[in-house]
Amino acid sequence: MIRQQLDEGILTLVIDHPPVNAFTIGLLAEMKAILDSIAERADVRVVVIRAEGRGFCAGGDVKEVERLPGFEGILGQTVGSTGSIALARCAVPVICAVHGYCIGAGVLIVGMADIVVAAQGTRFILAEIDNGATAGGVQALKLMPEKRVRLAMMTAQPVFAEELFGYGSVAQVVPVEKLASAAQSIALAIAAKQPESMRRMKKSLNGITGIDALEMRYRSEISYTYELNIMGVASEGRSTFIEGDRASYMPPEA
Repeated sequence: MIRQQLDEGILTLVIDHPPVNAFTIGLLAEMKAILDSIAERADVRVVVIRAEGRGFCAGGDVKEVERLPGFEGILGQTVGSTGSIALARCAVPVICAVHGYCIGAGVLIVGMADIVVAAQGTRFILAEIDNGATAGGVQALKLMPEKRVRLAMMTAQPVFAEELFGYGSVAQVVPVEKLASAAQSIALAIAAKQPESMRRMKKSLNGITGIDALEMRYRSEISYTYELNIMGVASEGRSTFIEGDRASYMPPEA
């Protein structure tokens, strides 16, 4: 589920889907609907997305994908992941506050945020190679250089928040207990600006950074995921991934 709280023009969205915050098709659709609705909401000046639990997101819910008949699961998940573009298209700035781990679909979401803050030691992992998928590179290129994206996607090894801070794609790296307040501080600074100017500023930045072209590139990228599903290779990968239960991607529990 996604909890919502509006205060001083800041709409905070809290992802709370135990045990690991895996994104179901429904949760992805819910997030997109909320972000799309902001175009008609003058009371919202900035959005903050954060999560409860051990980590921000454990990726798409591959168990759901395997459980649904035919290609219904992978179609739902990839269409839902395309909804990550909703962060870029959202009428107001979006801040992601990330902790613990951010895997697969979580990286897609964070890559489309305007501003990212992260807790120390947060792991960003593009695990698609291990579960029969190919997408994620388009959004990851917003977080790190091309050659680093290739290494991350070809190995599924973690990229830590401190490295992304070095690239400038993560604005702040803070102790986990200060994460919410760090995001709130940036959100308050944005919310204090003239709201119509800020909405147009975001449109201007989207125009010069090619958001429309990005969506087309993402659809091209996921076509190879569809091929793997038709071939049956993807299901084999997801089954192995489920058996491993993603434990190797996550930091040990405190």
